[in-house]
Amino acid sequence: MVFYFTFASEFVQKKLVMQNYKTNCFNSDNLSIKCGDKAINFEKPLVMGILNLTPDSFYDGGSYLDEVAIVKRAEQILTDGAGIIDLGAYSTRPGAAGVSSQEEIHRIVPAVEYIRKEFPDAVLSIDTFRAEVAKRVVTDFGACIINDISGGTMDEKMFSTIGELQVPYIMMHIKGRPQTMQQNPIYDHLINDMLRFFRFQIKKLNDFGARDIIIDPGFGFGKTLDHNYEIVAKLQEFNELKLPVLIGVSRKSMIYKFLGGDPSTSLNGTTALNMIALEHGANILRVHDVKEAVECVMLYSKIKSSLQ
Repeated sequence: MVFYFTFASEFVQKKLVMQNYKTNCFNSDNLSIKCGDKAINFEKPLVMGILNLTPDSFYDGGSYLDEVAIVKRAEQILTDGAGIIDLGAYSTRPGAAGVSSQEEIHRIVPAVEYIRKEFPDAVLSIDTFRAEVAKRVVTDFGACIINDISGGTMDEKMFSTIGELQVPYIMMHIKGRPQTMQQNPIYDHLINDMLRFFRFQIKKLNDFGARDIIIDPGFGFGKTLDHNYEIVAKLQEFNELKLPVLIGVSRKSMIYKFLGGDPSTSLNGTTALNMIALEHGANILRVHDVKEAVECVMLYSKIKSSLQ
């Protein structure tokens, strides 16, 4: 009897785990989005490698400001196994100085040109909240994913531009503006408030004809340390939106303010949180350290396959 109970208990636990894995991926009949003539498939989680073109980003600012460095970093991202390169020319760390749209374009357009020349098949994501920048890059270089940290709240033309361009759009949640977002952010109910934001913004974007949408909870963008960890713990609740989920915790202060250290010592914490995020339904990991994130996805996929 004891043996039977133990066996039955283990069987039930394994069945529940398998059910959780099956529901981790967003509930959609279409497990891909279109970026130009390329299909981005989410049957297995993807890694997005960060290429900062700013002199003042919190971790690697100033490292990739010329053609040689940019191409070398893009090659490293692709060689290490990332499916997407994310280029940003405007630092959105708390307290960062503002950058004009002209300066942002001046930084990002040559970088996209360098990468397109060397790696024409690479899937590029443009990290910008400005419709003008999005339109310029897509018009000049073809379809790119637009990664908007403001979720359409900082440029009233962004949603109509995405509808016109018909490119994939990453909608991030933010409370406030980058310069002030960490000054005592308060929510009535964190997850419900975020879901309400996403539902409202998704409806607005759909009204402009956009369909290929990815959501990003926006770790550190108007969230306290405890808010960030609550989002990780309850990440599966975002599955109700039935859209792919991107997670960006790479070397962020939520790690080193809790564990100690600084961005340079936060790779291990990043990997730990990425694995938990994968278990809770993340479809894209946005990271500085591509090789480690790819290995994380491989291990997660191996565990998942052993349960089937």
